[in-house]
Amino acid sequence: MIDEIIQYNQTFTAGKGYLPYQAEKYPKKKLAILACMDARLIELLPAALGLKNGDAKIIKNAGGMVLDPYDSAVRSLLIALLELKAEKIMVIAHTDCGVRGMETSTIREHLIQRGISRESMEAFEAAGGSLENWFDGFLSPEDSVVRSLDILRNHPLMPADVEIRGFVMDVHTGGLKEIPALWPHCHRNTQRAVFPQDIHHVICNRNAAGGSASLVPVYLDGPA
Repeated sequence: MIDEIIQYNQTFTAGKGYLPYQAEKYPKKKLAILACMDARLIELLPAALGLKNGDAKIIKNAGGMVLDPYDSAVRSLLIALLELKAEKIMVIAHTDCGVRGMETSTIREHLIQRGISRESMEAFEAAGGSLENWFDGFLSPEDSVVRSLDILRNHPLMPADVEIRGFVMDVHTGGLKEIPALWPHCHRNTQRAVFPQDIHHVICNRNAAGGSASLVPVYLDGPA
């Protein structure tokens, strides 16, 4: 399949198929979007939002979510804001997402089936990684959006004037439902090492007066 894609690419460039897609590197609509990598959204998402090539910076990952303040999605969004002239952020999860309800125990089994040893997993976690943080899914797309908004809006490096809004897209129709910051979301009852060990969730507290911020552990289920 990759060879077929390369062959198509050669035909595309030779025929100057790129001409209709030429655009500036700065997003015309000054917008950055965090969305899911779901294949059904490749064309649906920009079409449903009325976006054309060059209109927005679109960052994609599994679930369209922010895991913690050090997530690579946060880095990409900050670069879009600070260096690429974006001014607003949309976080867009979607219905029927494959990450919803995903279990780390199942991922561990799949890793073993693909030839990854338990020793390799243990070495990953001994070096500071967390399989639970990486692979535990969310309970609902709404819950995922609220968590991402919490981290982004209170991040110590996020400029205070950036508008950040969250949505869930219907994967069949492209319709958007806005998710308020105070959505009554819930979390798993078990402790998850989202950041340091024994901390279920981590947010950042911004000092409104001085503009400074600090990482604050929040034990939603009580400290271990």
